[in-house]
Amino acid sequence: MFKSGFVTIIGRPNVGKSTLINHIMGEKLSIVSNRPQTTRNNIQTILTSKESQIIFVDTPGMHKPRHKLGEYMVKVAKQSTDEVDVILFLTTPGDEIDKGDMHILEQLKNTNIPVFLLVNKIDENTQERVAKTIQGYSEHFNFKEIIPISAIKGKNVDTVTKLIAEHIPEGPLYYPEDMITDQQERFIITEIIREKALKLLSQEVPHGIAVEIISMKRDEKNMYNIEANMLCEKDSHKGIIIGKGGKTLKQISTYARQDIVKFLGENIYLRLWVKVKKEWRDTSSILKDLGYK
Repeated sequence: MFKSGFVTIIGRPNVGKSTLINHIMGEKLSIVSNRPQTTRNNIQTILTSKESQIIFVDTPGMHKPRHKLGEYMVKVAKQSTDEVDVILFLTTPGDEIDKGDMHILEQLKNTNIPVFLLVNKIDENTQERVAKTIQGYSEHFNFKEIIPISAIKGKNVDTVTKLIAEHIPEGPLYYPEDMITDQQERFIITEIIREKALKLLSQEVPHGIAVEIISMKRDEKNMYNIEANMLCEKDSHKGIIIGKGGKTLKQISTYARQDIVKFLGENIYLRLWVKVKKEWRDTSSILKDLGYK
C-alpha cells in the first residue's frame, strides 16, 4: 500500500521552519536566515520513498502585517492549513505560551486535520524548559503527536517523517520519484541571492529587498550566465547594499554564486545590479511581477 499526502509547516517567524525542511530534504531549498519573516512564498518540497510520498509546504511565518507584502505572506500561511493531511505546528521552548502561538492555535482549534506539536531548538534549552513548554501547549490544544526536535542538528527529525507517513492516507505518486521541489530554478536562485543579502546587510535593509532574474541563459560554452536585479526601497539602502568600493555587493555575489553552483551542479557566471523601487512592498503591480500574487 503506497501512501501520499500534503503536510504544512506553520509557526511564528524564525522558529526554524525552513531549517527543518532543509534537513529533511538534505537540500538547500528554502531560505534560511536568523532574521524573521524571510520566507515569502509556500515552497513545496517532495520526499519520496518506496512506501510513501510526502509533499511539504514551507509557509511564511505568521505575524502582524505592516504592508501589502506582509498581508500576502500572512494570507499564504493561513491558506496552507486548508486541504492538507497533516499540520506541523513548530515552536520553541519558552516560559509561557507566546502570544503569536496562541493566535495560531486559535486559528487551528476547529480543524479536523491532525496537528503535530514540534518543539524546536531543544539543543539550546534544558530538558526542564522543554518539558514545561510541552505541558503548557498540551493544556491548550489536543495535539495528535508531540515531538521535541533540533532541526539544525537533525535530532528526532526522522521520527517526524516516520509519524507523518503513518498519518497520511493511501494515495498516488503525485510527483516523479526524482523530483524534490515544484519550484522553478529561477525562484530558488532568487532565494539564494536574497539569503546572502539577509546575512550580510544591516538590520534596516534586508526586508526591503527583493530579487528578480532579468536574464538566465547559456553561452557558447554551455555555461549559465545569470543577471539579477536587487530591488531596494531607498537610495540610502542602495549605497549600503553596494558597499564601499562595491565590496558588499561583491560578497553577496560571491557567496550566492557558491550556493547556486551547488544547487545547479554546474559552474555559472553571476552578475548583480542594485535598483531603487520606492515602496515596492506596497505596490501591487511590482508584487505581482515578483510572483506575490
